[in-house]
Amino acid sequence: MNASAATARHAISLIDLTDLSDDHAPDGIDALCARAAEYGTAAVCVWPEYVARCVELLDGSDVGIATVVNFPKGNQQTGVVLDQTLTALSDGATEIDVVLPYKMFRNGDVKPTASLIEAVGDIIAPPGVLKVILETGELDDEAIRGAAELAVGLGADFIKTSTGKTDVSATLGAARIMLEVIAATDRTVGLKPSGGIRTYDDAVAYLDLAAEMMGPEWATPSTFRFGASGLLDALLAEIVADR
Repeated sequence: MNASAATARHAISLIDLTDLSDDHAPDGIDALCARAAEYGTAAVCVWPEYVARCVELLDGSDVGIATVVNFPKGNQQTGVVLDQTLTALSDGATEIDVVLPYKMFRNGDVKPTASLIEAVGDIIAPPGVLKVILETGELDDEAIRGAAELAVGLGADFIKTSTGKTDVSATLGAARIMLEVIAATDRTVGLKPSGGIRTYDDAVAYLDLAAEMMGPEWATPSTFRFGASGLLDALLAEIVADR
């Protein structure tokens, strides 16, 4: 196996294989779970109403089950978000991706932003995973750093770039700032670039950045995820090309 195929296999193990289509259609959920189990992705990421179905389909596998709350606009009431989270956990979700109230944060309303993230984190018991979506495409560099520091300070297990629902999704610049924050903390926090990551070269660029800043062995499923729907096909094609 050449280096590119090995890199592709490693990247596959880091994918949160995602179906967050706007129409909430259930059509692809079974296929999504089948592919995640077959190729060994880190997790699937689906709308909350499909968590229970994914639990059933992925029983006996090592694939995690992630869902989203306060998604995608980050503007729901705290009580609604907590109800979403509790229901998802009850249905069997192992990972919660919560959108930071980025418009509120951008406007300087830090305390209510923090209160929501803290409240969600408080009801996720270990080994449950809290990922905080910063929506970096809607923030300038200073705000990205501040949002990352806030999320990490409130106990986020991962900080995630984007929902994939705005004009600008993941960028290497945003990921670099987030990794600087991660590197400065005294506990393990992961990075999840998400949105617009579709090609082998895209994946390599983020893995190279992580290796540069955190070390060559840092990116594992416990510290690094790709949020993507189409990336798996591109990585499989890279492996096939090596044969």
